[in-house]
Amino acid sequence: MSQRVRISLDAMGGDHGPATVVPGAAIARERHPDTTFLMVGDEAVLAPLVAAEPRLRDGVEIRHAPLAVRMDDKPSQAVRAGRGKSSMWKAIQAVRDGEADAAVSAGNTGALMAMSKICLKMMAPIERPAIACLWPTVRGESVVLDVGATIGTDASHLVDMALMGSAMARIVFDLDRPTVGLLNVGTEEMKGNEAVKEAARLLRESDLPNLSYHGFVEGTDLGLGTTDVVVTEGFTGNIALKTAEGTAKQIAAYLKGAMGRTLMAKIGYLFARGAFDALKAKMDPSRANGGVFLGLEGIVIKSHGSASPEGFASAIDIAHDMARHDLMRTIRDMLDATPAATSA
Repeated sequence: MSQRVRISLDAMGGDHGPATVVPGAAIARERHPDTTFLMVGDEAVLAPLVAAEPRLRDGVEIRHAPLAVRMDDKPSQAVRAGRGKSSMWKAIQAVRDGEADAAVSAGNTGALMAMSKICLKMMAPIERPAIACLWPTVRGESVVLDVGATIGTDASHLVDMALMGSAMARIVFDLDRPTVGLLNVGTEEMKGNEAVKEAARLLRESDLPNLSYHGFVEGTDLGLGTTDVVVTEGFTGNIALKTAEGTAKQIAAYLKGAMGRTLMAKIGYLFARGAFDALKAKMDPSRANGGVFLGLEGIVIKSHGSASPEGFASAIDIAHDMARHDLMRTIRDMLDATPAATSA
C-alpha cells in the first residue's frame, strides 16, 4: 500500500448525504493528514461544498455518479439499478480496482453488503461475511461480530468470525493474542446449540497462535468487556446492538429527567457536571460509529445512516486504521496459521 491512505466515500449515502459526508471528511483529514479522498456522487452538489472546506484542499478527487441508492431500496433493486452507476457501487469499485484502500458509506446496509459481495468477492476460504463493530465496555472497547450481515450460522462460520474479529482486534487494540468469547445462553460447556458447542470445541482444541479462546460469554459480558472479541451470529448480534443503543438512550433520558426534577437535583448536577459529561461522551454512539465488513477481498466500512459529521468522521477513522495497518494481510496471515481441521 502507498504511504498515503486513499479512502473512497459514497457521498450520497445516508440520511443527509453530502451535508454529513463532506464536513465528516474534513474532520477526519484534520486527524489524519496522510488521508486523501475519492468522493463519489453528484458533482454539481459536491464541488461547491468541497471548495468551501479549506481542510479538504488538495485532498479530494470528485467522481460523478448519476444515481444514489435510497435508504428504503431493496438490495436486489439497488444492485440492478445502481450497478456501475450509483455512488455506492463506484465507491466500492474503486477499492476493487486499487484506486482506494477502503470505502465508507452511510447508505442502505443491505445494498452495501450485496454490492460489496458482488464487486469485491469473498476472501477464500471465507464463505459468509460478517459486520464487526467496536462495543463500548467498562474496560474500554471490544470487537463484536456479527451484528447483522448473516442470519443463522454453523460452527465453521463462527470460527471464521473468531479469526477475522481477532485480526481486527490486533490492529485496533495492538494485541498479539486477543481473547475471544462465544456469546451463549450460559458459560457452562453443555449449554447452547450444536453450532456454538462445536465451534467452541474447534477453538479450544486448535490452540491458535494469534488468539486466546476464553470460552462462552453471556450478554452481561458484552458491557463488562470480559473478552477482546465477542462472536455471535447476525440475528442475535443485531438484536444485542439495538438493545444496547436503546438502553443507552433510556439511561440518558432517566438521568436528564432526574437532574431537573428538584432544585437540589439541579444543584447536585452543577457539582457533578464533569462526571455526567464524561458519561455522555462514553455513551456517545458517534465515538464507535463504523461497522467493518469482514470476509471480503477489500475493506468496506458502514457508517450509521443518521450519523453526524463527527460520527461519519469516526467511520473514516476506522477505515484509515484498517487500511494503514493492512487488515487484509492480517486476516490472511491468521487464516494461513489456522489448522485445516479448524476450518473444515
